[in-house]
Amino acid sequence: MGSMRFYLSIFRRRLHWFLLVATAVAATAVAMALTLPPAYESQTRLIVEAPQIAGGASEAFSPVEQLQIVQQQLMTRANLLDIAREVEVFGAEQRGMSPDQIVQAMRARTSMRMDTGRGEATLMTISFEAPRPRAAAGVLNAYLDLIQASDAEMRTGRAGQNLEFFETEVERLGGELDAASERILAFKNENSDALPEGLEYRLSERGSLQDRVAQLERDRSALATQREQLVRVFEATGRTEDLAPDARGPSERALAEAQGQLEEALLVFSDTNPRVRQLRARVDQLEARLQAEREAGSAEPAAEPADTGRTLLEIQLAEIDDRAAAIEAQRADMERRIEALSDAIERTPTNAIALEALERDYQNVQSQYNQARSGLANASTGERIEVLARGQRIAVIDPPAVPTEPTAPNRTVIAGGGTVVGIAAGLGLVVLLELLNRSARRPEDLVRRLGITPIATIPYIQTRREAALRRALRLAVILAILVGVPAAIWAVHSYYLPLDSIADRVMNAVGMRL
Repeated sequence: MGSMRFYLSIFRRRLHWFLLVATAVAATAVAMALTLPPAYESQTRLIVEAPQIAGGASEAFSPVEQLQIVQQQLMTRANLLDIAREVEVFGAEQRGMSPDQIVQAMRARTSMRMDTGRGEATLMTISFEAPRPRAAAGVLNAYLDLIQASDAEMRTGRAGQNLEFFETEVERLGGELDAASERILAFKNENSDALPEGLEYRLSERGSLQDRVAQLERDRSALATQREQLVRVFEATGRTEDLAPDARGPSERALAEAQGQLEEALLVFSDTNPRVRQLRARVDQLEARLQAEREAGSAEPAAEPADTGRTLLEIQLAEIDDRAAAIEAQRADMERRIEALSDAIERTPTNAIALEALERDYQNVQSQYNQARSGLANASTGERIEVLARGQRIAVIDPPAVPTEPTAPNRTVIAGGGTVVGIAAGLGLVVLLELLNRSARRPEDLVRRLGITPIATIPYIQTRREAALRRALRLAVILAILVGVPAAIWAVHSYYLPLDSIADRVMNAVGMRL
């Protein structure tokens, strides 16, 4: 009970501070509640519609992202200034407002709220508060025009950019693909004799030529052996008939054999082949020789048997030598071909690696080109979808309407809330001042701070005059506060700046409305 009386006495001593704060705050709140002009709020609701045809460029954004992008584009400084000047949102006061103040006020009066959830449509509610009903609806209509224009531009612009990008990529990759093809073609032309796809044929051809060279070597050895036998037989017997039982003469047999070889060669080689030319020359030579022998045989008498034998030997030896020379020429030609094939076979692995690198580059470019073509087709379809407005888009489901009743301010809440806040602030100031006062005013304070127990305490006893003077002074202070604070507020409202303007600036600065 004693503590309660002590705290009440403290409150009475600090009553003027409590009344100063509480009266100032409460009077300001009441004055604002009475002077704030009515505010009208208009609302509109938007929805992000699902695409009617899949594949549009707008599907790259989620509905929430699409609304956030539109919101940021809408609330730019330039847009807000243009709308405020076009609609004249703040009336005559707008002429005295700076651009920063106009933008700040527009943002403070604009409210945007998104509603979304899993499996639910994405909605956005936009509201605007203005001093006049038509201004509130006019601002929202201007917002909607900008939102729909921004949404259409974003959709069609993105689709057009995608289409332009893929068209450029297709053209660029097509040029690279042609260049890669030309490099492969030039490489194949330069190395046509040593390409990897002909390696098996060249190996087989070289093996066949090597076999034919070996056979020609055996034929040449056989002809050399035959020539030695002819010479030995003739030196031993003086005859060659035993080695040439054929009834035809040597020149006729040589001619028949040469003609047979020429026919076989024509089955394999062309007329311009060196082998064919050599055999044809040999046939002509043998025909000329046989013709000469026939003419000589008809004009001259028969030679002696010894001369006839030597002549036959010489003819046979000449035939063998011609055949050996032909075999040697054929073997030399085949060895040159084998050498050329060996060189091509040795160069084939290197050419295969180089050609594989060129073809790999070609395949990489081809893959990129195919992807670009696919992207171009999709971009063309998406651009068409967005032009026809069949993709994901923002639609208005609740257009703004001109409000008929003011929605703010709530004068009761402002006055009551201000009074409560003023009382709380006054009590807080009293508590703060008491906490800052460290002087000892009770016996308990002496015991707690000095550690001594007083025998007795004598309070200060005022005289009647002092008590009356103190009560009069306190009453004058209270009256001054109760009258002076409202008077000061009235003077500020009348001679400096209306309270509603001050409140409006404060609300614009903090970004909230009453």
